[in-house]
Amino acid sequence: MTAPSRPSRWWRPLAFAGFWTLVGLAFAGQLYLTQTKLGSPVSWGFAVTRSLADWLVFAGLSLPAVRLARRFPLGDAPTRWLVALHLVASFVFSLLWMLLRAGLAVLLEQRPFAETLRHALVATLVFNVLVYWVIIVVAHAFGFYQRLRERERRGLELEKRLAESRLQALQMQLNPHFLFNALHGVSALMYRDVDAADRMLVRLSELLRHALDRSQAQRVPLRDELAFLDRYLELEQIRFAGRLSVVREIGEATGAALVPNLILQPLVENAIKHGLASMIRPGQITLRALCPAPDRLRLEVEDNGVGLGQSKSGGTGIGLNNCRARLRQLYGERASMAMEPGGNAGVRVVIELPFDPEAP
Repeated sequence: MTAPSRPSRWWRPLAFAGFWTLVGLAFAGQLYLTQTKLGSPVSWGFAVTRSLADWLVFAGLSLPAVRLARRFPLGDAPTRWLVALHLVASFVFSLLWMLLRAGLAVLLEQRPFAETLRHALVATLVFNVLVYWVIIVVAHAFGFYQRLRERERRGLELEKRLAESRLQALQMQLNPHFLFNALHGVSALMYRDVDAADRMLVRLSELLRHALDRSQAQRVPLRDELAFLDRYLELEQIRFAGRLSVVREIGEATGAALVPNLILQPLVENAIKHGLASMIRPGQITLRALCPAPDRLRLEVEDNGVGLGQSKSGGTGIGLNNCRARLRQLYGERASMAMEPGGNAGVRVVIELPFDPEAP
């Protein structure tokens, strides 16, 4: 696998040169105004040449100073040792600056090397040391900032992996639960209608194959979720022998919305098991999907069963708890799930979540 290329950093040398040039121009303006006020005016060209020569030498010497700061960051060595190292380095930095600056004075201003060096030794030794320490402090500050960003990036990556692991664990919990309940339905049907049980096993194998094919997907388009749910409902309709009907009220725009994988099947299973199974009269499941707002998706599973008062489930079964946990893991506070009385004496489960369309 080819390693991803890093983003281009062409702007860094330009920013580096631009920063030191601006500092040089600022000091050139100060030199020009100060000399004018003292009555010994100098030309703007002279002020710019001298100041840029000063600060571009600092710019060149800042590179090894920054490398030294990165080579020995704070915390990787005893503080006293680092202070002693940088004290020595600051005087070497100052001496190198004076030597280089004296050489430039010979080239640019035709001034004697020895005279310029003596003047710099008296006038700039302490200032050069201070410039070195400013460079080191800034380098350490940037280093701390970069390490902080790296820790934040790693923390976010770990949180993402943890969330994926939790979602995978929840899905692994859901699949055996679904399989156990389906096989229990087949075993119960075997004593009443062997042919129906045989058809149910065929449908169950197709359903499990479909579930395994998409077991790694945490979210799927709603139309795929509904297609899977149709296969599951075929199983239940075989078991109920014509006493179960399904009504679908699915908005056209909702089919492309991404929803958690296997989010509706546990709700339908719960409605059948706790709302319809104990009834003598025909049962009905109503599936709804609509957009109450452009960025929101509302899913409803409603039955005409015994209702909340007589249901043996208080909304705390494995399937329902699993749905709540997955919604919380995927969306946090942006998603909700609630149970309420249905419009036909049954129970309605309502899920609201962000409308995220699938990528084209």
